[in-house]
Amino acid sequence: MKSRKILVTGTAGFIGYHLAKKLLERGDEVVGLDIINDYYDVNLKYARLHELGIDKNEVLASSDQLVRSSKYKKHQFIKANLDDAETINRLFKEEKFDAVCNLAAQAGVRYSIENPHTYVQSNVLGFLNILEACRHYDVKNLSFASSSSVYGLNKSQPFKVSDHTDHPVSLYAATKKSNEMMAHTYAHLYGLHVTGLRFFTVYGPWGRPDMAPMLFADAILNDRAIKVFNHGKMSRDFTFIDDIVDGIIKVIDNPSLGSENFDANTPDPSISSAAYKIYNIGNNSPIKLMDFIETLEKAIGQKAEKNFMEMQDGDVVSTYADVSGLMEDFGYKPNTALDEGIEKFVAWYKTFYIN
Repeated sequence: MKSRKILVTGTAGFIGYHLAKKLLERGDEVVGLDIINDYYDVNLKYARLHELGIDKNEVLASSDQLVRSSKYKKHQFIKANLDDAETINRLFKEEKFDAVCNLAAQAGVRYSIENPHTYVQSNVLGFLNILEACRHYDVKNLSFASSSSVYGLNKSQPFKVSDHTDHPVSLYAATKKSNEMMAHTYAHLYGLHVTGLRFFTVYGPWGRPDMAPMLFADAILNDRAIKVFNHGKMSRDFTFIDDIVDGIIKVIDNPSLGSENFDANTPDPSISSAAYKIYNIGNNSPIKLMDFIETLEKAIGQKAEKNFMEMQDGDVVSTYADVSGLMEDFGYKPNTALDEGIEKFVAWYKTFYIN
């Protein structure tokens, strides 16, 4: 496939870093963008950028300007905020992207309950700026991160993209639902080819420290009790990062087309007569939280002290992804076993935080 110039937002983040690295390794030109906020440790974010050849001091001295990688000749990075429309428009005008993958967002279900304005500013206004820039600078290929949290109070499992998602239980989920609706509008009005990906629980090396795998590993290795919510009676569709990135790239390489099966009288919210499609991206195999903890304990070689707690506001008992859409359309197949993925995660964790 011909090399393309791709904007990947959120490249200082967990998934964005891995995606940028994989795209660069196969020969694409990648412009990364991230605001590098302090939602979690910025040192981890800068360490990810360092792995991509982006120097922290150069970034700090060149805010809103591109910094070239010392490791990948086809990589540049800009520290910028999605809600800065002027900078976003300038970037699109100058760089002339072939495709955009928007992964940048204010993350965290629980954090959104305490800081609602931050989520609307980043996830709604910021995404609008991306849509507008794609519209005005003729970028037709747009993929973006949605979330499994949009299923909210939906009790039917596995979660299917054809399910309606009108009952979110956190503002984070509501902003992701709004992204899907905004994206459809732009696909319909302006001919964008848009694909949304509802991510399920992603884990692996360079993961987010606010997510369970990192929280658990940190507590176990520092002899602290781990917090086990809903008394451990939970399950998650834990998905290894390599499987997630493979799915994202399949979507980037195959922009959405309109569906001939769309029926306006009984609409499937995941498809449209416009060039718009929504997919679940996960492991298609939920894992009990206690089994996940046991696998992590084995990999670390140490038992966890457990503090069993009640369910948290905004959380759900179980997530389970029906990924048949990605399988049928692109041959997507997540194949990293939990013990294999956890071993890779723990090896990285010990190297980064301990050795």
